[in-house]
Amino acid sequence: MYKKPIIVFEGIEGSGKSLHINNVAVYLKNKGIKYIKIREPGGNRNSEKIRRLILSNKSNFDKITDLLLYLAARNENIVNIIKKNIGKKIILIDRFTDSTLAYQGFGRGLDIELINLLNI
Repeated sequence: MYKKPIIVFEGIEGSGKSLHINNVAVYLKNKGIKYIKIREPGGNRNSEKIRRLILSNKSNFDKITDLLLYLAARNENIVNIIKKNIGKKIILIDRFTDSTLAYQGFGRGLDIELINLLNI
């Protein structure tokens, strides 16, 4: 097992992801272990801008556009947070690739192979 892993919390709304990720963060903080906690979409300045756009009540994006926005937000996290901290800190992520597969693939009916190809 890696000493500084990436730990992803997946699940439907209200399933306890935030509760558990916060409990793990408190535990790590109390133990003096370095960690970063991010969410998807969101996590850094650019990803949060994309999050506001996606979750805006006024947005009515095509399902492919919606997928690409989620992937763009993830890419910002990968480039600006994950790659810079992997192996240095434990990375806690509230949703990641499985959520894209579940919501955009099975939920919105997008091609699973396309999502798997584009998922980073």
